[in-house]
Parts: sequence; structure tokens; C-alpha cells
Amino acid sequence: MSTTVLFEYPLNEKMRTWLRIEFLLSQLESSRTITDHLGALTFFHNAAELLDVFERGELRTEIAKELDKQQQKLRSWAEVPGVDMELINSLRDSLKSRSATLMAAPRMGQLMREDRLIGLVRQRLSIPGGCCSFDLPTLHIWLHIGQEMRDAQVTQWMDSLAPIRDALTLILDLIRQSGEFRNHTSLNGFFQDNAEGAELLRLQLLLADSLYPQVSGHKSRYAIRFLPLDSEHGEVPARLDFQLACC
Repeated sequence: MSTTVLFEYPLNEKMRTWLRIEFLLSQLESSRTITDHLGALTFFHNAAELLDVFERGELRTEIAKELDKQQQKLRSWAEVPGVDMELINSLRDSLKSRSATLMAAPRMGQLMREDRLIGLVRQRLSIPGGCCSFDLPTLHIWLHIGQEMRDAQVTQWMDSLAPIRDALTLILDLIRQSGEFRNHTSLNGFFQDNAEGAELLRLQLLLADSLYPQVSGHKSRYAIRFLPLDSEHGEVPARLDFQLACC
């Protein structure tokens, strides 16, 4: 068992959306082998939420802009003496490739949005118990077809998400790696600081402390209040050591 717990907090709406997409893509990947109603509803619920997120704002444009921004950062790194140019060039090639693939791909989630089965399930998800066999006979029979056929269909859906998944994975990896964890101490469960130019806060807390952070922040300034998991009997130490990275 890990002795630390990692928390992440977005400092702008763009990062908030990207982390939600990353979370939903991870949930889809974990539930892609569908063998029963429970597995199917887990997968389709996450698929429906992902399609809802895709319908907000100009996601593709924002991600393409970020891929270009990361390329510019790498160009400035290339001028630093002693830098690993092989790594820099490899990352730049990856950014260019994923940008081209993203911009050439159909509208994000289009294949899943147009799929009849996903559409039928999506309509019923908001109704309590609305996905049982008499409400959704289409899903019921789909769960009885061969596993290979079902796996092939899910693979087709998941492959259609590859352009955004691959682009976002690379972007978030680079952003996370841009911030180094540093030791900090909160007084009476409170800490605040500036984070000029940062988009993401990453906190590491000791699991044994049984505390979680409540973060409020926007653009350059943020505040963290540490709260006990056990709200009735838990205590927050007067001085709490933790690690923080501003990315």
C-alpha cells in the first residue's frame, strides 16, 4: 500500500475539463471488457458523460493550441547548454504527429455519438432502473452475442477516441513533469501562496495523516485548507509537512 496520496487541483477551466476527460477515458479503458449488465452500464455511463464533456467549448482547438505551446517550450529548452537534444527532438516529433492526427480526425466522439446502441442507452441513463431488459431489449440481446463480437465493437469505439487520448496524455505528462515537488509546512491546517503561470497543483500527503486538501485558487493565487477524513474525531496538526508541485 502506498504511504502517500496524490491530489491534483486545476487552476483554470481548461485544465479542469482536461482532467475530467482523462478520468473518463481511464474509466472507459478499465471497463472495456463487457460481460454483463453491470459492466455494460459502467462503460456506457462513462461514455455518455464523456460525450457530454465533448459538447462543451472548442476542445479540439484548445488541445491543438496546447500542443503548439509545448513545442515552443521545447524550442526554448533546446537553447539550454547540455540539454538532451535527442529527447527534445523526440518529444517535438511526438507533439507534431499528435497534433496532425488530432486535426485530421473526425469530430471528437462522433462515432460513439452516432452509434444506435450508445444512443439508446444514453437516453435511459437518467431514468432510475431505466436500463433493465424490458426497457432496453437491444442492450439485453447485445449482452448475449459472442464476446468476440462485443469486444470488437468496443475496440472500434475506443480506437475512435485515440486522437484525443494520445494528444491529451502527452500534454498532461509534460505539464505534470514541469513542476518539481517541494517540501512545505501548513500552520493550523492552512497554506497559501502564489502560482504565477501555473495551471495545476499537485499535493502529496502522508496516508497516515488521514487528511485531505480543500483547495481554492484561480490564476496566480491559491489557498489550501487541510481537513480530517474523520470530521468528528479527526484532528489537524498545528504544523503539517506536505509536498507540493506547481505545474
